[in-house]
Amino acid sequence: MAASKSQKIQAEIEKVKAKISEQQARLKELEQKHREAENEEIVDIVQGLSISLEELPLVLQQLREGTSGQSVQKSVHGAPAKSDDFVGRGGATKRADFGGDAAEGAQAEFGPTTGKEEN
Repeated sequence: MAASKSQKIQAEIEKVKAKISEQQARLKELEQKHREAENEEIVDIVQGLSISLEELPLVLQQLREGTSGQSVQKSVHGAPAKSDDFVGRGGATKRADFGGDAAEGAQAEFGPTTGKEEN
């Protein structure tokens, strides 16, 4: 006897559930690998700072508070914070500390641009 319509649908549901379960396991695995890679990057950065393990908590606290002698700008949604030294204007970027447009400086140094990239 042929399988009924509801049995076929139920079989399809079971297949989809199995695929979802496999994908959830794969997602969990990828998230773990991502976390490990981020941690390795953090360790590499900290090791590159050449500070002792005893100094590390103090340095991290200073970074959080922005008291490390340099201005620590917080980013928004992972994008680097915009410097106050640069003021956007249309398609060009103006340097507030020197004046002039970045596009004008590029034209002076490299000649006029057509806006098309050459290969």
